[in-house]
This record gives sequence, C-alpha cells and structure tokens, in this order.
Amino acid sequence: MGSIFKRYLLPGFIFQSVIIAGGYSTGREIVEFFFGSGPIGGLLGIFVAMTIWSITLAACFELARMTKSFDYQTYFSQTLGRFSFLFEIAYMLQILLTISIVGAAAGALLLENYGIMPIWGTTAMMISVGVLVFYGSNIIEKFLSAWSILLYIAYAAFVILCISVFGDKIAANFSSYPVGEGWIKGGLTYSGYNLATIPAVLFCIRHLTSRKEAVTAGLLAGPIATIPAILFFIAMMGYYPEITGESLPVNFLLIILDVPFFKVLFEIILFGTFIETGTALIHSINERVAVAYEHKNKVMPRFMRPVIAIGILFTAIVLATEFGIVNLIAEGYGTLTYAFIILIIVPLFTIGLWKMVKNKAE
Repeated sequence: MGSIFKRYLLPGFIFQSVIIAGGYSTGREIVEFFFGSGPIGGLLGIFVAMTIWSITLAACFELARMTKSFDYQTYFSQTLGRFSFLFEIAYMLQILLTISIVGAAAGALLLENYGIMPIWGTTAMMISVGVLVFYGSNIIEKFLSAWSILLYIAYAAFVILCISVFGDKIAANFSSYPVGEGWIKGGLTYSGYNLATIPAVLFCIRHLTSRKEAVTAGLLAGPIATIPAILFFIAMMGYYPEITGESLPVNFLLIILDVPFFKVLFEIILFGTFIETGTALIHSINERVAVAYEHKNKVMPRFMRPVIAIGILFTAIVLATEFGIVNLIAEGYGTLTYAFIILIIVPLFTIGLWKMVKNKAE
C-alpha cells in the first residue's frame, strides 16, 4: 500500500504542498484569479487550471522518470540545454517572492489572531523549515504527505461547517450570478504561474518505475492539488462579493462560523502549509546543490542544507521588508507567468515530447 501511495499519489500531494501556502490557503489567490468570473465562472476557471496541471505534470513526470532527472538542473538540461540557466534565474525570483509572501502570511496570522509580533511567526517558520531540510527527502516526503491529508480533512470539515451555517447563501449566489468572462484566462494564468513549482516535486519522482505510473501520477496530481481550492471557493461563495475585499478571507469565514476550537485547529494546519511550501521550495535548491557536489565526486555536507534554507529564508524576508522586493517582483507577476510558460510548457511539449516518443521503453 505504501508503495502504491508513493508511486501514484505522493507526487500530487507534494505538488499541492508547494502551491498551497501564502495565497491559496488564505483564499487571496482564489479571490484574485477566479472571483472576477463569478461563482460558476470561477469554478470553470479552477477546472481549467486543474486540467492544465494534470496534462503538464503527466508529461513532466514521465520525462523526469525516463531521464532520471530528480533535480531541476538535470531536468531543464533535458529541455533547455545550455539555456537552462534562464529558468534558474526566474525560479530564484519566484522563490524569493513566494517565501516573502509566506513569511509575511505566517507573521500576519499570529498578529491578527493572537496579537503576537509577526517576527515570531516568521522565525518559527524558518526554524521548522531548517529542521526538515536537514533530515532530507524521506522526512520531507512523510511530513508533506501527512500534512496534506490533514489539510484535506480540515477543508472538508470547514466546508461542511460553512454549508451548515450559511449554505442557503452559497446556493443563492450560485443561482443568482451569470457565468462571468475571463475564466479561461484566469485558469491559464494561475496554472502557468504555479507550474514554476515543478522543480520542488522532482525529488519524489525517483519512486516511479514505469510510464504508466508517471502519467497516472501526473493526471492525478491536478485533482489532488485542486480539490481543496474547489471546496474553499464554494465556502467563500456564501459571502460573495463582499469577501473580495478581505486580506485573509479564511479568517473572515472562521470568525463568522464562531467555533473557537475549530478556528485554532484550522489555523495550526494553515501555519503548517506555510512550512510545507517553504520546505519544498528550499529542498529543491538543496537537491540541485547536492547534484553539483556529485558531479565533482563529492557528497554535500548535511549541515549545508539548513544553512542554505535559513540563508534563503532570511534573505527573502529582509529584502521584502527593507527594500520592497515583493512589490518590485509583483509588478512583473504577469511577466514571470509567461516566462514560466515559455521555459517549462513549450520545451516540455516540443523537445521533451519528442524525447518521450523516441524512447518508448518502460
């Protein structure tokens, strides 16, 4: 059973772990990308993103399995060749942006709910990530998959509570608003932006042993990553469109539900998603460094893993607070999205697909 989980479900849970924090888990990304199309249009947009993720990840997982590309430098050398450094530049910008947002969200969560200074939330996240990356892939796989399962349970309970308290409002809004415009664009943009996290999933592809397993795992990854978003979107529709202006939509709904024990439990799980995303992204950097050591017939010292983690976390947070780098990168948000489509999707379905067709061996 454990083997089946690792081969078919684990990659999807790892992918979900990477994209969940910051905006998705608080509801902000869902609002930004899908609320403009209305209740039904928003759901259609989410399904567009899910479909693109499934197809792309199926191809990506097979190419990674076939070429034994379990770190992003090896993977992109297969599709971009000598130009793989272009992805590395864009990816580092993405990591700085994402971790800045996640660090800020961790601090804001404690400040808004418990009056604790934001620095303590950010510091707790940094220490947790440092500990996890120190122990490497096996522990990270177990933590990310276990926390994702907890997340599923929490989101299911969350939606059930929302439906029981204001289900009539949810139903009314779904029936009252027409399908809005822009849902295809919303799904395309959101999926393209998040596909930049593919490097953080590659380390677990080593469990896949055949083309069938790789393609199946990729196709399943889309729904695995999307189901919590669909549940959250449905819950938020009870207070559409007024919830649009909330910086933390999840907090808005938790206050309305007024179930103190569940609110605390959900916030703990939410904080864990911040750790998930930070861990997966930084682990991908560590794996890339480890391969560089291997090319020199050396072994990466274990102490370097948390050192790199803390260094990246600290740099991202300092730059975000002191120099406003989040705003600078955020202005290029659309540019980064299209850059990732050009650097990931186009080469994958041209050069990568040609290699997969050429090599039909299992």
